[in-house]
Amino acid sequence: MVDISAKTATRRKAVATCDVTLSPQTLGLILSGTLPKGDVIATARIAGIMAAKKTADLIPLCHPLSLSSVSIDLAPADDKIAITAIVTTTGATGVEMEALTAVSVAALTLYDMCKAVDRGMHIDNIRLLHKSGGQSGEYNAR
Repeated sequence: MVDISAKTATRRKAVATCDVTLSPQTLGLILSGTLPKGDVIATARIAGIMAAKKTADLIPLCHPLSLSSVSIDLAPADDKIAITAIVTTTGATGVEMEALTAVSVAALTLYDMCKAVDRGMHIDNIRLLHKSGGQSGEYNAR
């Protein structure tokens, strides 16, 4: 692991996103709450939050962090659900990996819960949108 002991603790924030493309019929089932596995949106949100908290257990050499907040938004559109994670902490290293892990696991959970009715789903555009805090300053995707 990288030695972060000399770094100053600052407020840090990361925002990541991804898309799950699916059929309009599957989206209708999700929104109506009629899928056999239950409430897809709520389950994916909880999975994303749990994943952010467990990132250091999943990603080798990633520092374990005490997170201040994790929020997961799942926004349905015509043929996709856009997933956004916002993660904050006050610490000596950033939370980009936590935000990226959160959207990834939320997307995988959505896929798992819907795969019986839509094998053609795909997960795309996993990316960091924003990061702030620390020595490298602010980053905003174009």
